[in-house]
Amino acid sequence: MVTAEPDEALLRIVDLGKSYRSRERTVDALAGIDLTVRDGEFVTVVGPSGCGKTTLLKIVAGLLPASTGEVILAGRRVTEPPADLGVVFQEYGRSLFAWKTVRQNVELPLRHGRTGRTERRELVAEALDAVGLAQAADAYPWQLSGGMQQRVAIARAIAYRPKLLLMDEPFSAVDAQTRGDLEDLLATLWRRYAMTVLFVTHDIDEAVYLGQRVVVLGAAPTGVVAQFPIDLPAVRDQLDTRSSPRFGELRAQVYAQVRRTPEPTAPALREVNS
Repeated sequence: MVTAEPDEALLRIVDLGKSYRSRERTVDALAGIDLTVRDGEFVTVVGPSGCGKTTLLKIVAGLLPASTGEVILAGRRVTEPPADLGVVFQEYGRSLFAWKTVRQNVELPLRHGRTGRTERRELVAEALDAVGLAQAADAYPWQLSGGMQQRVAIARAIAYRPKLLLMDEPFSAVDAQTRGDLEDLLATLWRRYAMTVLFVTHDIDEAVYLGQRVVVLGAAPTGVVAQFPIDLPAVRDQLDTRSSPRFGELRAQVYAQVRRTPEPTAPALREVNS
């Protein structure tokens, strides 16, 4: 199993578990997850549908409390949304404010910090330029295509230079060509800003194409069942990389592991002791 050494880890997930309790029973969603992510690493996460990938990200983001274990980001335990963390969700349209311009949407997180007005303008302008939307700064989200709206969401996430960027199936709602363009954009931004990325996807090809390491989660109650180092070139290409023999070998290895993990047919239940 591939892990990061403790002194290299920006993110440490230790014996993490999540249970939902009712009067009669407990639903175990996550159990005993141990995972470390190095500073500057791009880690992708795959697993069977319904295994709790989104739940894991919400706990890492401080949006949902863990039942057991802990999440440590940059040496601090996560108990609420950290200021140095960015999140891009699958439903990007719901995360953008339709009545605010693109520039105002990107600037919004910066207004809650100590960033001055001039610095905010510079950070927003650089972020929009980085995602190719400098000319759309005064447009509104509803005037943009789905792919452009997702670029706005990405620009907002990188504008304040988060230590960790969490992404929850961010490209699943766009067409194949736009998805490829957004994957390459994200890879470019990751290298440009030396970001640390934890990226959840249901697409194995995408996980192998983007990641330096692919983490496979098992069926609920979810745990880490395998990790695969991805020894593809650092700079990748949609045609050459995906058609290379090594890409095919890595994809097959990850796919075989995911297939060995059955999809959960119902939440894991256990009776609550009276």
